[in-house]
Amino acid sequence: MGVFKDGDEAASYIAGIFEEAVADESIADQLAASGVVLQLNCTDPDIQVTVDMPNKKVITGSCDLSPTVAMSMTSDMANQFWQGKLNLAVALAKGQVRAKGPVPKILKLVPVAKKLFPRYEESLRAEGRTDLLAV
Repeated sequence: MGVFKDGDEAASYIAGIFEEAVADESIADQLAASGVVLQLNCTDPDIQVTVDMPNKKVITGSCDLSPTVAMSMTSDMANQFWQGKLNLAVALAKGQVRAKGPVPKILKLVPVAKKLFPRYEESLRAEGRTDLLAV
């Protein structure tokens, strides 16, 4: 088992940071302009999060949306990414993260995602989950 207790906890943090992104108008507008529907499939524990960036919606669990880009990684890697501890381009090159679809579209969004790294860490600290920091 990874750093998260279960799928519900992993989804609450990982989907939660995407929900913050779509709720923040300045970030949401940048994401929407990409036209990307991202589906994140994480393992250990298993979760699925779909981010409909053009419509500024986050869906946890299975859904009927067809993703522009589907990414697969462990939940631990997603946790590391949102702390700024995982270089997505390197992880893709090493095969630690797999992607189907136009990867350059996602890589262009990394600078936008970086704005959320401090918020993600703050949410872990606020909920007493410092054990998840830099894991």
